[in-house]
Amino acid sequence: MGNHMAAPLPFAGRTFEVHYGDKMTALNIYAADGLTMRYEVTAGPFKGATAEVRYRAEALGAGLYALSWQEADKGTVVHVDDFEVGHSFSYYTTAALEFVCMTGSLREVKEAAQATR
Repeated sequence: MGNHMAAPLPFAGRTFEVHYGDKMTALNIYAADGLTMRYEVTAGPFKGATAEVRYRAEALGAGLYALSWQEADKGTVVHVDDFEVGHSFSYYTTAALEFVCMTGSLREVKEAAQATR
């Protein structure tokens, strides 16, 4: 089914902050097209990293989605994000084949809050 769902993705056109403790905090800025997302790492060892990616989304339940994409360096990322509860699981295989698992919070960031960053 992928991103070609009858209903629009509830997170499309919105921005969310994921906070994985001291490992990473990032903004995920979802385009309204339901296909692309720009992320900006705002804290942690990868602070300053940013990219625009094309993702695939699969609905798993009410507000629960699996999102996956491939980075420019061929690393792969899978998120299982619960937009209703505000929880995120992230699984990342780096280009060097290291496997990183993170879990943390997920919250919407409104336009006014973004302007202060």
